[in-house]
Amino acid sequence: MQDKQVEKLIKDEAKRQKSVINLIASENYVSKDILQALGSELTNKYAEGYPGRRYYGGNTIIDKVENLAISRALKLFKLKPEDWHVNVQLLSGSPANFALYSALVSPEFDKEGKPTKKIMGMKLTSGGHLTHGHPLSITGKLWKSIQFELDPVTQMIDYEKLKALAVAEKPDIIVAGFTAYPRFVDFKKFREIADVSDSLLHVDMSHFAGLVAGGVYPSPFPYADSVMTTTHKSLRGPRQAILFVKKDERGFDKKLDKMVIPGLFGGPHENNIAGVAIALKEDDTPAFKKYAKQVVKNAQTLAKGLQKLGWKIISGGTDSHLILMDTFSSKGISGKEASEKLEKAGIIVNMNTVPGDTRSVMDPSGIRLGTCAETTRGKKEKDMLKIAQKIDKILKGK
Repeated sequence: MQDKQVEKLIKDEAKRQKSVINLIASENYVSKDILQALGSELTNKYAEGYPGRRYYGGNTIIDKVENLAISRALKLFKLKPEDWHVNVQLLSGSPANFALYSALVSPEFDKEGKPTKKIMGMKLTSGGHLTHGHPLSITGKLWKSIQFELDPVTQMIDYEKLKALAVAEKPDIIVAGFTAYPRFVDFKKFREIADVSDSLLHVDMSHFAGLVAGGVYPSPFPYADSVMTTTHKSLRGPRQAILFVKKDERGFDKKLDKMVIPGLFGGPHENNIAGVAIALKEDDTPAFKKYAKQVVKNAQTLAKGLQKLGWKIISGGTDSHLILMDTFSSKGISGKEASEKLEKAGIIVNMNTVPGDTRSVMDPSGIRLGTCAETTRGKKEKDMLKIAQKIDKILKGK
């Protein structure tokens, strides 16, 4: 590389990644093939529009790349092209959710300028995402936000209370999904709730899409009207997002594509889309299914190991790759302090709110842990027990 300054920074970051235990729940490590695609000549091509319908010439090969990613997305999740439409041009999860809401539930306002269309999603402190209607997100400004919380005792979704809230509020769209909820989501119950409240059901499976592909987490597709996933978490792909919408008389497919381009975006990043295509093929293998099973085994082993050492694990465990640990009520250590202590010792996590948290989001009560990245590196259950012991010693100052 001619630019030695940037070259050094890249090498330094590669060295950092190799030297730490990575328990960031939303990170993973891509294959060399994906890295090669990301740095390929595909990055040179402008491709506004869609396959066969571009604003620029010279896209014959680019069309094949994008169509390949679409077909592999359908195949991986066992979907029929006549039933589901796929858009692979979304740059990441937040703009993907925004595009979906804008397409299917276009914002409307009353005379005072207040939004009238409603989004119902899980509250941030309960494990939801900013784009599920949080007031600080654009999704909580252009739409009226209805937020639901977890049961304070079980720290899980109370579907009866959720149903009552949905019937009372009648949201235009209900979002099922999370960024820090460790348990299975019952998509059948969400569908029933959406039906009785006359709402659309959108599933954000960004965190657990790879587990769905691996057969260790319930699939949302039999129940959802639309599904979004990022590709860089449990799917082990590049930083990108995919949107799936039902094909029927409602015309969601046309509304979505029109909102993405020309509505919100310009030229898609075809080098990333090629990386996504590679990841989707890698995910559609027996080896990946074995990997997904190991991810969950590792998470459950890590959670149990931490519990035995006296740490409070939210909801008492996990069904997925994700663990939420309440460090403050366990030992009086804030999430920020815990994260900083662990990073100094070479373990990377992120501070995180816990259900019912009264502390600041910048210094919350807990940390979030995930096992996707370390499982990619070959870690097994015995390694997770060692990591639990190391976390315990670091935080207790032993």
